[in-house]
Amino acid sequence: MPLVDKPLSELRVYQGTNPCPQDFDTYWDDSLTELAAIDPDPELTPNNSITTKSADCFDLRFTSIDGARIYAKYLRPKSAKSCPAALMFHGYSAESGEWNDKLSYTSEGIAIAAMDSRGQGGLSQDVGGALGTTLRGHIVRGLEDPDSKKLLFRSHFLDTVQLARVIAGFEEIDAERIGCFGGSQGGGLALACASLSPFIKRCAVFFPFLCDYQRVWEMDLAKDAYDELSYYFRRRDPAHKTKRAVFEKLGYIDCQHLAPRIKAKVLMQTGLMDAICPPSSQFAAYNKITSDKDLIVYPDFGHEVPTGGWDQVFNFLSKL
Repeated sequence: MPLVDKPLSELRVYQGTNPCPQDFDTYWDDSLTELAAIDPDPELTPNNSITTKSADCFDLRFTSIDGARIYAKYLRPKSAKSCPAALMFHGYSAESGEWNDKLSYTSEGIAIAAMDSRGQGGLSQDVGGALGTTLRGHIVRGLEDPDSKKLLFRSHFLDTVQLARVIAGFEEIDAERIGCFGGSQGGGLALACASLSPFIKRCAVFFPFLCDYQRVWEMDLAKDAYDELSYYFRRRDPAHKTKRAVFEKLGYIDCQHLAPRIKAKVLMQTGLMDAICPPSSQFAAYNKITSDKDLIVYPDFGHEVPTGGWDQVFNFLSKL
């Protein structure tokens, strides 16, 4: 069969290309300490956009890093008591979607919270504040700021942690039975959440974004979701004088370097024909996960949910 990346035998042992900053663990430990000092001040407002017999639906807002109010759709089974919960993260530039596709979880007795990523298509606040270029996407926002904590995806990652903290604090939730899931950007955010939040016990991802940036760039796949990397070098550093420094800084928000922190059980699904988030970038993260894990490989699929993929995720998370 045709290949867009390394052979599967090489993918299974690939350890990534993008450099990891020396102070990576300190960076994230300090970030979590900063987040822990913020009162999330959660606010639930009933939402009647959909009529359902299985769930109560709410608009959830909470405070995260830099004071931003983050939005999520929250659905809980009626008369919920000590129930598990699933956190849902969406694809790049999108938002949390409609209410109806979450009802399969509430009908199974699982509460679900679907977060809007700040600055994208939903209702979460984007408070800005980074120096340098922000054109084309969120990967490069904060890249030119002297403060490495201005990288926007740092905020996105911490938002997922704050969401887990908020949901775990609800009286109807069993804090020992929380999972997360998503595809593409949502897959990357789910990996980050499982890496940084002790509440996550199961994590299901499709073709995760935000992994091994330098590998994607070197494959000439800095297009579509990653095209801002190509733009950055063409406009800001055409001679590539800062290449090492750029990718090392991006290493702070590279899910492959967060992956060893994961303690949750992980299910990943990967298509070998993915030319948007190439398989090697995904394997770079998967191969560094040391917790209980499983990978389903789909030889004929690209950056798309494979046949039966959502059913696999539902079955996996229903075991919460």
